[in-house]
Amino acid sequence: MNVKARNILVMRYRFIGDTVLTVPFLRNLRRAEPKAFIAWMVAPGSSDVVQGIPYVDEMIIWDPATIHADSRGAHRSIAAKFAFLRDLRRRRFDKVYLLKRSLSSAIIARLSGAPERIGFDTEGRGILLTKKIPYQQDRHEVENFLAVLTADGVPVEDDYLELWVSPEEKERTALLLTAAGVASSAPLAVIHPFSAVRERGWPLENFAELAGRISRETGLRPVVVGGRGDIVAFNAVKQLFGEQIVDLVGKCDLRETIALLRRSALFVGNDSGIMHLAAAAGTPLVALFGPQSPVKFGPWSEHAKVIYRNWECSPCRQKFFTECAPSPRMRPACMEAITVEEVFQESVKIVRPEGSG
Repeated sequence: MNVKARNILVMRYRFIGDTVLTVPFLRNLRRAEPKAFIAWMVAPGSSDVVQGIPYVDEMIIWDPATIHADSRGAHRSIAAKFAFLRDLRRRRFDKVYLLKRSLSSAIIARLSGAPERIGFDTEGRGILLTKKIPYQQDRHEVENFLAVLTADGVPVEDDYLELWVSPEEKERTALLLTAAGVASSAPLAVIHPFSAVRERGWPLENFAELAGRISRETGLRPVVVGGRGDIVAFNAVKQLFGEQIVDLVGKCDLRETIALLRRSALFVGNDSGIMHLAAAAGTPLVALFGPQSPVKFGPWSEHAKVIYRNWECSPCRQKFFTECAPSPRMRPACMEAITVEEVFQESVKIVRPEGSG
């Protein structure tokens, strides 16, 4: 007797980091459901980072108007939202996994008509779910996601991150570096000195000093990356970085950034989506955390060092600066306490592990 293959929807949209951290969930789900049709509801921008993923059959773009950088507002109007929901219902999903924790995502899942709706019991939305999973604030997001599968009886065999890069993307990145005067054999240190929330980032002046030390003392060529929205901020301090850096701020897209990380010996950056890309690319990395704890959203990698000041006020509620006084550079004390010397020494250690010569 033929058994109809199941039709499964996974909801985890918005933000580059969250998208990357969903990959282990999808890999284990596909292993358990090799014949199922698996669709993944994603945001239009963040979905770019997982191009080539073999574990899903379709990506469904959900794009309401929000303040987030990856929002393009395709589903801005009420009519567009209703049309999206009608299409979702027409697909007749058998099961929905909600890795989002919002009430609105549970409402969408309920309106999809799927008889099974499995997700975190948060924001009072349990009544909309058929299986409620406790969400734990004191464990990493990857572990929380995989706990949903375990609670649903799906075996979890591994938890590593993955990214996929095409030969064409590698070639485009190589051409960018060649145009910047970088030899194909040059060892690189990628520096991402920006943060979506300015107060959560280490000062740009510190990154400039770090880039100089990396260039002079390690033999690595510093490459600074960032989005188009970071160009103005970087240009204001670019002279501090000196001529030794390669400026790719606003010049490479997410796919090219992934290819760049794949061929780099080191990544140093703030708590950001690019940090998660570095972890998934397997690049040795040093991540700088301040107001936000790395417990939930730290780099998920065996080749990572987190620098974090776990003070009595950590992690804070990030209501800058109502609970602590800002530094002259408008940063919280936890970020100012991280020194260039400390970051440099940790960078050297992770690039040249003890005993590696």
